[in-house]
Amino acid sequence: MASASGDQATRLYHPNPELQKNAHVKSIEDYKKLYDQSINEPEVFWSKIAEQFYFKTPPTEGKFLEYNFNVNDGPVFVKWFQGATTNVCYNVLDRHVENGLGDRIAFYWEGNDPDDSSKVTYGQLLKGVCKFANVLKQHGVKKGDRVAIYMPMIPELVIAMLACARIGAMHSIVFGGFSSDSLSGRMLDAKSSILITADGVYRGTKLVNLKQISDEAVTLCKKQDFTVEKVFVVRHLGSAEASSNGDRSSPVAKRPCYSLTTDFHEGRDVWWHDVMEGASDKCEPVWLDAEDPLFMLYTSGSTGTPKGVVHSQMGYLLYAATTFKYSFDHHKDDIYWCTADIGWITGHTYVCYGPMANGATSVMFEGAPLYPDESRCWQIVDKYNVSILYTAPTLIRTLMKYGEAPVKKYSRKSLRVLATVGEPINPEAWLFYYNVIGDARCSISDTFWQTETGGHTLTPLPGATPMKPGSATFPFFGIAPAVVNEKGEELEGVCEGYLVFKQPWPGVMRTVYGDHERYESTYFRQFPGYYKTGDGCKRDEDGYYWITGRIDDMFNVSGHLLSTAEIESSLIEHSKIAEAAAVAYPHPTKGEACYAFVTLIEGAEFNDKLILELKKQVRSKIGPFAAPEVIHNAPGLPKTRSGKIMRRVLRKIAVNDHDLGDVSTMADSTVVDILFENRPKELRA
Repeated sequence: MASASGDQATRLYHPNPELQKNAHVKSIEDYKKLYDQSINEPEVFWSKIAEQFYFKTPPTEGKFLEYNFNVNDGPVFVKWFQGATTNVCYNVLDRHVENGLGDRIAFYWEGNDPDDSSKVTYGQLLKGVCKFANVLKQHGVKKGDRVAIYMPMIPELVIAMLACARIGAMHSIVFGGFSSDSLSGRMLDAKSSILITADGVYRGTKLVNLKQISDEAVTLCKKQDFTVEKVFVVRHLGSAEASSNGDRSSPVAKRPCYSLTTDFHEGRDVWWHDVMEGASDKCEPVWLDAEDPLFMLYTSGSTGTPKGVVHSQMGYLLYAATTFKYSFDHHKDDIYWCTADIGWITGHTYVCYGPMANGATSVMFEGAPLYPDESRCWQIVDKYNVSILYTAPTLIRTLMKYGEAPVKKYSRKSLRVLATVGEPINPEAWLFYYNVIGDARCSISDTFWQTETGGHTLTPLPGATPMKPGSATFPFFGIAPAVVNEKGEELEGVCEGYLVFKQPWPGVMRTVYGDHERYESTYFRQFPGYYKTGDGCKRDEDGYYWITGRIDDMFNVSGHLLSTAEIESSLIEHSKIAEAAAVAYPHPTKGEACYAFVTLIEGAEFNDKLILELKKQVRSKIGPFAAPEVIHNAPGLPKTRSGKIMRRVLRKIAVNDHDLGDVSTMADSTVVDILFENRPKELRA
């Protein structure tokens, strides 16, 4: 494999001419024309794209876009397509079925085991969604209600979220890797009295008892005087007969039978297949204002308390559909596979809403990418003739450890576009993706975006953009980026600073659920007039953008954005910990990992047992992906004279870098020497 230090890492990689022939955007000049129009004439640009979607009533003339990004000029707000009414579910299902695409496959479902698979059409999904929408209505769910969803990657998850969209309820999906504490916290914040879950799921050889975790979360809610009134349970690991595609359950034809004990609470818990059996498969959509909320999705906050990011109806759908079409150069005959879980924003936008708005055929994968062996991904690619693959740099780096053999075992000839998401991709991984997985013939879309942006903000276009390994290249349509310094002054030409956006795009979040002040303070107060991404950025001599990572108290582990405060809070709950600080630490596979410093109470002993207890505690409070990679004994922490922890210094200590820069504001510099001495033995140079 070529090293990123060589010529390969610095030269431009031009799109494959064969791909360019049929691309939606065939050259960088075509991109620039469309981009300029999207920035200078947004009403013309987005109105034309919106013509393919159904509006019950059109937008009010002269009310296409109104916004305020300057917190000093009053409340921050963004409004697109004012006066229009529509329904997102109708646009991703009914519209296709009415256009004769009811028999088109929406999802090839690939289970945890390679021999466990099925498929579901747009017509089947529409019937399932209507049935479950009627079930929700029968149980009192109405427009504006919040419905929590905690499920594995199965078609019922898509049915559940689209049923909510059909009746105007907001879905709040919680990733199935989160703990009961995290689930209950999100349900309490959203006041979700309805929960949809499953009995359990296997990820590789690991069984996750989702129903048990859900029960624990419901109990935690009750302790906070909040009652979860109804829990719908999909029998996913029950008997094959109960899970079959009769009139009773899901579109998935058959699943293996596993033994899983599921507690059932009469009056609160109901089996999915029981309530679906008698439900009508006809349900008129609720026509909603374009700016009504579609869903909320929690993302970590720098205060430690997750934020409920709220996305609107038509603005989000339009942006999801458009980014999907152009970032991946999707065509009707493509088979598309996004490896993300729907519990994250990538799954919302690029497993469900974006692909379905385009009538795409996708692969939905329940399992683990290295199970039963490290060639599973390529077995799936060949099985379904996948032409567009969207995955995380973490997975690519993991696969690199196994070398080329597991990849070359399968042909992968169907692949045309490769894309990455979740974190910046390092040049070495980019080159492996391009040269080994893509056989140097596929375009790579290195996408930068966030839960808050709704869709891609910086990304190459497969048929148009010359690629640079590790660069997110140029802005997507409607995105006006700038690089600013700490004073909020825009920097020109080659520079490095804070990445901000100067004007709204349809998919930008509208608020933080129940806390608009937090929305303004997090994204708009530091740089009035701009949306602050919270990421650092470099712009090179060719105008390419390079994301350098988080610049606030956040870090990115395997694509999961984590809050230092949230992890620190979990650690401090241990009876032997007096204080804790967490920072990002370079990791060869995950990109970044959590490096935690802990100060013990008087008399406590720092040992392997305590380390295991602390890691277990974080896993329990947040989830396995948040567990610290390293726990460092810290008798004291470097602080300013005002008592603020100097995480900049801790990041230096984590990587054994003694060049600390300016430490004149540090209250007690002697703690630094102690911390360097206490670095874990396995990390010492």
